[in-house]
This record gives sequence, C-alpha cells and structure tokens, in this order.
Amino acid sequence: MVNENTVDRVIRVIVGVILIALVFVGPKTPWGWIGLIPLVTGLVGFCPIYKLLGLSTASKKD
Repeated sequence: MVNENTVDRVIRVIVGVILIALVFVGPKTPWGWIGLIPLVTGLVGFCPIYKLLGLSTASKKD
C-alpha cells in the first residue's frame, strides 16, 4: 500500500539523510535521529500520518 508519490518519496529520503547527518557532523545533536522517520517512510512509500488524515499523494499507478 503506497500513499506517497515519487517526488514526495525523494524529498523525504533527502531530508532524512540530511537530518541523520546532523548526528555525525554539524551540531552533533541526537535530535538528528528523527531523520529516520522521513527516511523510512520515503523508502517504503507509506506514511501512517497520511493514512490517519485520509491523504495520498500517490497516483493510481504508483
């Protein structure tokens, strides 16, 4: 079950990687681990919050 389109997924993966990078470079804050959420949802293509709100950015063929 996919509820994210390709652009949405790519943006989530990029944001997730950037946030995780903050754990190792930059301010080195553990809050960067929050980047796992957009990274995983982007890789899987399913967002539970979208499901709860009844949203979907995916087209019928995605």
